[in-house]
Amino acid sequence: MSRADRAHAAVMRILRTACIAFTAAAVSLFFYLVPFRALLPAAALPSREEGEMRLHFLSVGQGDCTIAEFPDGDALVIDAGDGSFASNNELVRYLKGLDVSALTLVATHADVDHFGGFSEILRLFEVEKVWLPVLGAQTDAYARFLAAVEREGCETDTLVRYDVIARPSGAYFVCISPHASGETDENESSATLFFSYGGVEALLCSDMSTARENDLLGELALGEDIFDSGEYAVRLRETDILKVAHHGSAGASGEEWLSCLSPETAILSCGAGNAYRHPAGETLARLAQAGAQIYRTDELGHIIVHIGDGGYTVEPQGGGL
Repeated sequence: MSRADRAHAAVMRILRTACIAFTAAAVSLFFYLVPFRALLPAAALPSREEGEMRLHFLSVGQGDCTIAEFPDGDALVIDAGDGSFASNNELVRYLKGLDVSALTLVATHADVDHFGGFSEILRLFEVEKVWLPVLGAQTDAYARFLAAVEREGCETDTLVRYDVIARPSGAYFVCISPHASGETDENESSATLFFSYGGVEALLCSDMSTARENDLLGELALGEDIFDSGEYAVRLRETDILKVAHHGSAGASGEEWLSCLSPETAILSCGAGNAYRHPAGETLARLAQAGAQIYRTDELGHIIVHIGDGGYTVEPQGGGL
């Protein structure tokens, strides 16, 4: 090879190296400015009917995520899975599929399987307000979540008993637990929300145990209206749909609690083959004895509850983790 040919080859190698470096830098800059999940396709979901309210129980593995989609197009995201790569992908695609007009976030609990996905939601979607749990956690993951909330400048509040999240459609949530002060246990202080719309009532439990259930039953014995918040009535004995506590743990959903609620439908959020063996066999037996039809995200994937015309239907969607 002549000296000229060697020089030409050297120049070409330099140009190729520079081109590769430039391309890599451009791709890195693109994904820094545009998070890759912004490019994910929206999940294919059934359209919401006029005036319809929907509750979406997402299959995000061994974690919780419930989305309340209001008739006006706004949505409330109650917990957001554990923040894992796969879970966040499911969550983002599902929210894109809903195409909601405004988002409010509720972290019921400071365990990562409840708040882990919120940082990604805050990065990709417009969020109006974030409700925080009474007890935080001294973990790096929780610190990152709080930093994301602060970075986005969202309005924040702490969710405690008698707080209400209501919409002009008449749909509302009332927090019945925890109390505003004196809480020391993260699981027992996780938020429990009573929901009502169009004659359909649901109770969304986070990670409380039978001990907290019994505390609430003791208070309920003092009066059926003890959990009412102003004009927003809470009638636990009229619960139609129960989002079962603590992924179906044996230490929750006690016999007395289920006897009081007498739910028609029980929704269980749990991961397939999870290490905790949730849901527990004894919990499933208690739910069946109470007469509840059981729906599990580990078996059915995402689950939608359609509410309208004074009734509701449950529609498993498949998919999810």
